Amino acid sequence: MSHSQHPVALRLEQRVGGAARLLATVMALPLVDGIFPAMVLAGALSDPIGILEVGLLVFGGSATVAVILAEMSGSRRERVETTLAVGVVVLVLAGVEAALAPTIESLLDLVVFERFAALVILAIAAKTASARVGEYLPRPAVIVGLGMVASLDPANAQLVLVPDFTLVLRGVAAAGTGVAFALAVAVTSPWLHDAVDIDRFRFGSAVALGVLGLSVLGLVPDDAPLALAVLGVTTLLAFDPGEVDEESGEATAEETTASTTADEETDIGPDRAPWL
Repeated sequence: MSHSQHPVALRLEQRVGGAARLLATVMALPLVDGIFPAMVLAGALSDPIGILEVGLLVFGGSATVAVILAEMSGSRRERVETTLAVGVVVLVLAGVEAALAPTIESLLDLVVFERFAALVILAIAAKTASARVGEYLPRPAVIVGLGMVASLDPANAQLVLVPDFTLVLRGVAAAGTGVAFALAVAVTSPWLHDAVDIDRFRFGSAVALGVLGLSVLGLVPDDAPLALAVLGVTTLLAFDPGEVDEESGEATAEETTASTTADEETDIGPDRAPWL
């Protein structure tokens, strides 16, 4: 169980339990809450930059990093195997939802729906940055549902039996980017565990998500990958190698496991930095 004091993190753990299930919940949440389909319909995957942004910020992000680094125990191999198993499911579901996107698109007025898609991203960014602010905001699924109702236009509805394979590939590529990012974190987790300030990365990811939402609204130039730039700066600021053992240069898997076990046996005070 996590020692995080973040209310969202605690609620997730109470519902799913276990680090593997928690990682699956975090990475699959964009597919369940409708965030990913909203991004697909809003045209966020129209270019490679958009695919990277959605993959790193929606499927990757601070929650994925925190679960792997702060909640998973065991060796590097065990973390990689767990992450890979979750990643396969995410890839399949992302492909299915991208295949259904043309049918959903025929039912909606995309100009209206894109506004709600941007609101979803901004709401997630606010929830990530501050749990207190997030308490006053509706769930992403609620915003997506309202957006579908407000933009419903059944006059041109049609069942698309042949999926747009280009769109499916883009959807899988976005999910694959997030999975690859998670695998990279799992592989380097024994070292990153003591070299990354999760709280800084969480806040910076929230800012990057906010920039992505503004770009969907057209308030940020699409030709400038500002969200990726913010994420890059966030990664640099969150990197704190001073905490790593100076003699070995990295923390071993055994040390990481021992540290996690020790945390589980100790009451952590309310000053612990939230991870989600």
